[in-house]
Amino acid sequence: MTTHPAGDPASAIASTGTIANTPPAAGEPAASPPPSKALLPGILINALALFATYGGLIAVLLPSQLYLLDPAHKAENLTIVQTISFVFTLFAQPIVGALSDRTRSRFGRRAPWMVSGAIIGALFLFGLGAMNTVFWIAIFWVVIQVSLNAVQGPLTAITPDRFPRDRRGAASAMFGIGTQVGMTLGVMLAGALGSSIGIGYSVFGIIVVVATVLFVLLNRDWSSKDAAVEPWSWARFFAGFWINPRKHPDFFWAFTARLLLILGYFVVTAFQLYILTDYIRMSLGEAQGAVVTLTLVSLVPTLAAIIVSGWWSDKAGRRKIFIYAASVVMVVALAFPLFMPDLTGMIIMSVLNGIGFGLYMACDAALMTEVLPSQDAAAKDLGILNVATNIPQALSSVIALAIISAFGGYASLFVFGMVFVVLAALALIPIKSVR
Repeated sequence: MTTHPAGDPASAIASTGTIANTPPAAGEPAASPPPSKALLPGILINALALFATYGGLIAVLLPSQLYLLDPAHKAENLTIVQTISFVFTLFAQPIVGALSDRTRSRFGRRAPWMVSGAIIGALFLFGLGAMNTVFWIAIFWVVIQVSLNAVQGPLTAITPDRFPRDRRGAASAMFGIGTQVGMTLGVMLAGALGSSIGIGYSVFGIIVVVATVLFVLLNRDWSSKDAAVEPWSWARFFAGFWINPRKHPDFFWAFTARLLLILGYFVVTAFQLYILTDYIRMSLGEAQGAVVTLTLVSLVPTLAAIIVSGWWSDKAGRRKIFIYAASVVMVVALAFPLFMPDLTGMIIMSVLNGIGFGLYMACDAALMTEVLPSQDAAAKDLGILNVATNIPQALSSVIALAIISAFGGYASLFVFGMVFVVLAALALIPIKSVR
């Protein structure tokens, strides 16, 4: 029996099939159980653990490790490591998503990928702190990033798997809260362990494994072991990664808007530690503490924005207006360090940026589930949309380094960040299927 809210049977059709009260019979398409009371907090906690790891590693531990390895070439080395990672992880989420859409196991489609990704990522995190060359740091970093993407991609698909359309804003808000709280706690934990980088990496590895395994155990999927699956075709598999923008223009514009906004955000945060050491003129220890401060002051406004906008967008049935508002707030935020090149200016930027990014996170994820071109390959399509998150994060250090070199300093990063955010807002205008 498929569950749905009264008066809207279509809203119970998940992007990945149907939401069913009973497991699918042998030979039927894969289905997902309706959301239990544990699922929303489960999404929050798993996202928290995953993004705590991202935040702690990217904001503090990795740049600190490279700073200590070679202070004179820290920015260049960070760019090298992140660029190599980008090459290997660009399509990690859509590939894992496509494979998980077709996975047949008694644990369901998503769980095997999430658990194996968490374990492999943790094993390499245990060894990363002992690496003392850029080459080996890059190799370990690539494996870690691919593995964490194998957790994130299927986790993202849980929302369209199990939630009807009119509840996805709330689910996206839980993911957004977990993301922001996780980033904050991850940066705090990494800052506390900044003098023991190897221990820091190991702690995050343990956190990811524990959170992911608990999520899978407490939020079991229906078995997909005997579910119907189309015959495998490599040609169709690779062709599926091309989504024609003429046939699916809303998907194309959603992809473009996300890419530009995330780039505007990360072109500044990619070098945040180095902005504090070289632009604000702090020592490494002071900068590590300041990163924690900046993350903390943005937490409450971000959470408030996520909660309010996620609930409000569901109630209003609108997504784009909240993302437009987020863009305006973020542009204003990025202007402050230009006129106040000190810690106070950075704090004001972080508070306002938190509000803007919170508005964006809660509504963008829900918008993405509403522009998917295929009901049968949602995890793959969401993975492609997540490439719009991965590309700017991975390229942000390259682009930031190019901007710094061409325009003479870190101040130019804030200007380019504003430009990218404005372009992202303009890219939303052509989307027709979502208000």
